Amino acid sequence: MRDFTKELPDHTEKYIGENDLFLEIFEGKNHLKSTEKRPPLIFIHGSYTGSWMWSKYIPHFMSAGWKCYVMNLRSHYKSRLLDMTKITFDDYLEDIKEVIAECGVSPILIGFSMGGILSQKLAETAEIAGLVLIDSVISKEVYEVVPYKELAQMTTGLILPAPVREELSSIDETADDIEFQKKYLTMESSKAFSAFSFSIETKGISIDSSSISCPCLVIKAVNCDDDDRRGRVTAEHLHAAYTGLWNTTHTGVLVGQRYVEAVDTIMDWLKRF
Repeated sequence: MRDFTKELPDHTEKYIGENDLFLEIFEGKNHLKSTEKRPPLIFIHGSYTGSWMWSKYIPHFMSAGWKCYVMNLRSHYKSRLLDMTKITFDDYLEDIKEVIAECGVSPILIGFSMGGILSQKLAETAEIAGLVLIDSVISKEVYEVVPYKELAQMTTGLILPAPVREELSSIDETADDIEFQKKYLTMESSKAFSAFSFSIETKGISIDSSSISCPCLVIKAVNCDDDDRRGRVTAEHLHAAYTGLWNTTHTGVLVGQRYVEAVDTIMDWLKRF
């Protein structure tokens, strides 16, 4: 199995805050003066994952002169293990604020899945330079326009176990890509997960788009018309640019064989900064 974390360039690793959040900071050796005024990028992972999920992305942004802060939420990956039965969605928001403070300047948030809905909520109040959502969990407002045809059952238990991936490959992931994820996938807080989920009892997180004034980009993994509509409605809600990547999977946009299409979309959007 190819472990993409082992191929990352040399970088700084540190623990920050009272919860010992594990933070990786990447900055290319050939950092140019022309890129010094760019805002840093903060990469925010999804449920069950950690900074390792960005292993294919980071070298591209380093090579282009971007300073990358690749964070881990509390009790994820190499962050200090805490009691996950008590961790909430708001706790994760506080974790991102810790990393923003570490940057010292207004960053661009790049959030995947759960990291996307966390980034949207944070963008209502935090001073950020930009917002990139990669197959983000949708907001309550988007759900009301394009609801899911079937609602998931309410999560039970205080901790959610790591997802089981039994398939050997997918439409955009090799066996190596899937084995890489299986090596690192871990449990998730049920309280945090339930906050943004859609079930008979819960209807997701509301996002006040009138409070978000920074430039935004929405990238959506698309496999049906409803996927595309949710991506477009999210973009409309946030007054964002939109790219739908057809025939890609939720995790494939980060670690699959076509991940560079998402990277190129972000790179092109970042030219405004």
